[in-house]
Amino acid sequence: MVREISAGGVVVRKTDNGWSVAVIEPQREAFVVTTSRKKSRQKEKLVLALPKGLVDPGEEPEQAAIREVQEETGITATIVAKLTDIKYVYVRTWGDQQRVFKIVSFYLLRYESGRMDDVSTEMRVEVKRAQWLALEGAARKLSYKGERDVVRLAEKYLESHPECAAAPAVSKL
Repeated sequence: MVREISAGGVVVRKTDNGWSVAVIEPQREAFVVTTSRKKSRQKEKLVLALPKGLVDPGEEPEQAAIREVQEETGITATIVAKLTDIKYVYVRTWGDQQRVFKIVSFYLLRYESGRMDDVSTEMRVEVKRAQWLALEGAARKLSYKGERDVVRLAEKYLESHPECAAAPAVSKL
């Protein structure tokens, strides 16, 4: 079985309205959900995820997390703490259709600078949109269970480390 090592981030920023978290809407073919009442009515399912990607050769997971966040959201952030590793198996839907064992190291990062969704044209192949969500309730909006769990870990970390809120609040961008 093929193995992949990735890293990603739960990027938070403190605003006057509380904590926000950076999420992406991956660029992919539309997920179509048929409603039970009328089979002809269809709607597109919104997919929201955390920024993440493969660790490049010679790169540390922490560096990959920071790089992937910048590439996929347009913002720069610094690592606060490692949250966890999530592990899962998936089948590639492109090319070779192989089963892949994947490990993703997730880090809590704090927003430093940049404009959300200021993403390169090349990255638009992967990311349809990047946005801020209120951290409270964000876990319910993410599409993948492992990432929902990671956001809950970030919330617990912020609750138990009030010094994280000591940095000045950012005005809304």
